[in-house]
Amino acid sequence: MGSGRAARVGAIRGRYVVAVGASLALTATGAVWMLEKPPSEGAALIDDFVAALNDRDVQAAADLTSYPNAAASSISQMFDGLAGGGPPTGEFEVSQFIGLDDSSGFFTLASDWNFGDGKDWAYSTRGTAKKLSVGWRISWEPDILAPDLPGGGSVRYVRTDAPPPLVFDAAQNVLMNERTINAILLDPTRMQDPAASTARLADVIDVVAPLITAGSLQDELAATPGSSILAVNLRDDDFAVLEEDLRAIPGVVVAQTPKLIAGDRRITSPLLDSLRNAWQENRDSTAGWGIDVTGPDGSVTRQAGFQGPAGPDLHSTLDPRIQLAAEEAVVSVGTPASIVAIVPSTGAVVAAAQNSYANEQGQIAFSGMYPLGSAKDLLDVVRSGDSDNATQLGLGVNYAMPGLDAYTGQIPSGNNSIDRIRTVGNETTDSAVTPFGLAQIGASIARGAAPLPFIVAGQTAVADKTSDSIAPDALARLREMLQNSAHAEGLDSYGGLTGFAGNSGDDRWFIANRGDLAFAVYIENADGTDQAVKMSTHLIREMDSGRAE
Repeated sequence: MGSGRAARVGAIRGRYVVAVGASLALTATGAVWMLEKPPSEGAALIDDFVAALNDRDVQAAADLTSYPNAAASSISQMFDGLAGGGPPTGEFEVSQFIGLDDSSGFFTLASDWNFGDGKDWAYSTRGTAKKLSVGWRISWEPDILAPDLPGGGSVRYVRTDAPPPLVFDAAQNVLMNERTINAILLDPTRMQDPAASTARLADVIDVVAPLITAGSLQDELAATPGSSILAVNLRDDDFAVLEEDLRAIPGVVVAQTPKLIAGDRRITSPLLDSLRNAWQENRDSTAGWGIDVTGPDGSVTRQAGFQGPAGPDLHSTLDPRIQLAAEEAVVSVGTPASIVAIVPSTGAVVAAAQNSYANEQGQIAFSGMYPLGSAKDLLDVVRSGDSDNATQLGLGVNYAMPGLDAYTGQIPSGNNSIDRIRTVGNETTDSAVTPFGLAQIGASIARGAAPLPFIVAGQTAVADKTSDSIAPDALARLREMLQNSAHAEGLDSYGGLTGFAGNSGDDRWFIANRGDLAFAVYIENADGTDQAVKMSTHLIREMDSGRAE
């Protein structure tokens, strides 16, 4: 018997009563000691059973029943099922034991569980005990553990949610909603001829996923021998058309899960993942909980909990017109490239686009660190011996908002050392900027101070550093630099456009302001010094044409 369990049993069995006389002084008749009658064998059995449950000693508890295998299965399931929302606290206690005769009795258990703040489940159950040839045993019934728990059933902690909220775009149209996604998997253990199955699958999904081939599927299977692979995710409408052909392919397995997705298939912004995160935080904050007992026939009885209320819809800042224009522009080059656009007057992030080469590196639009390069020329304007003045342009500031941590870069302050970022030629730099940071520079110059960004209305970012307004003389100089650079790049024909073309080694970037819009283009290993400017003009033409709507 373990020390914890021994202590519990000892506490139950070692009860005693001391009776003393009315007088506090000890006299010959003033103290009488009495010891309680030891518990019967039946009562001791129940004490041991409860102690084992409270110690989470499944086998010890099961061995005290008439059907140890079934009891162990139910007890294990209960502890696992009730841990679905995180490790709960739960204690069993003997309420009473009544011996009916020398070989039988019945008992009552009280149970009290807590699954977090305000999530409590208290109940009482009954059972019987009998003296068998092997000694006293609990007559096993699963409902000793939880009310209404049948044989072959289960008890679980579950999360409860109201109907999922919607995500709207800046034009107040539905941008994203929760839909069923059908994951098409290939299980090598279910196919006799992998070559035939992969060929048939590639042929069936060619209409929606032409880049997935029999060869690419076979390569994935070879890379993870014996394991299933994901071939493609299909929306319900596509799946409905292809389902019959898909299910006829040996080895194909379909897994259906709900997911928040964009209604417009053309929108592939890294902001979508951030909006999913914000949406999930919204759902988590309004989630309810429940304790469900499920029978072997699938019937469910709710024992405790409450339904989570409906969370508010999210109104994102993403502007489909600008976003789709950015997506058209960013795919015009064959190296990693990204575009970020911000409304300076409010801080709304209205677009973020990356091409497929950039996507392979992650969400680089908001976190990819690149050498400062010629952006130092802009930074020098606001510096006056104190490098923290970089925050006037939003540089060196990290912005935390629901669903997204947006980084502007790293600027060393005083003698503080920071990690070096990347080597350009033979030069190593310890100052860095992100594509988002470049867009913040443009927005700061347009606004006169760094705006607090946001991607969901009412959820403005929290900055890890304060930013002062740009001094008037420095602001005038910065705006002049953008005007001169735009003129030098031949952009005078784009009314109201100012910008600054820069480089970091072979990388090229362009910061632009036009009306109440600031954007930045960043291209790695650009094929030509004017690549970023060309991409910027491509973006403007797409926005002006209205083709992206």
